[in-house]
Amino acid sequence: MKLIVGLGNPGKEYKNTRHNVGFLILDNYLKTDSWKEKFSAMYLETTINSEKVLFIKPLTYMNLSGDAVVKFVNYYDVNIDDVLVIHDDLDLQFGTYKLKKNSSAGGHNGVKSIINRLGTDSFARLKVGVSHDRSIDTKDYVLGSFSKIEKEQFNNMQDDFNKIIESFIKDGIEKTMNIYNTKNK
Repeated sequence: MKLIVGLGNPGKEYKNTRHNVGFLILDNYLKTDSWKEKFSAMYLETTINSEKVLFIKPLTYMNLSGDAVVKFVNYYDVNIDDVLVIHDDLDLQFGTYKLKKNSSAGGHNGVKSIINRLGTDSFARLKVGVSHDRSIDTKDYVLGSFSKIEKEQFNNMQDDFNKIIESFIKDGIEKTMNIYNTKNK
């Protein structure tokens, strides 16, 4: 079983913000409104390539994302190697991404919460670059909407994100990192 977590904040006011790239990527991949609610998260359970897959979007706000994630991991007995967390990253240039495993939170409060609640940092991550405009307060920047150019660039990357999700489900994180970290350079 795979668990794929898209990080973001619930509510219409956050829908198209930089901090919600995890939600946006899952919504694009799944193209459905069939989400259900459980363990303080929206979730969808499906089978892809004969693999049971859970997709979740925590409803706990970013700083408490780990609360929902740990409940799903424990309830479904998901192996930590089968968890992929998708989130924004201020340190990566907009329009880039990086797959990582065994990595620190890098200042991301949602990832920090997940590490604290799971007691490990050995889960996989798809870090999506949103850059960082240092002339704007960090909180205001990540909770700000994409510019028209950013939105177009982000939309153009959706096919890569979909392929990364498919590869993670089928082949796991190591092979996926080898393919897509090289491609993104």
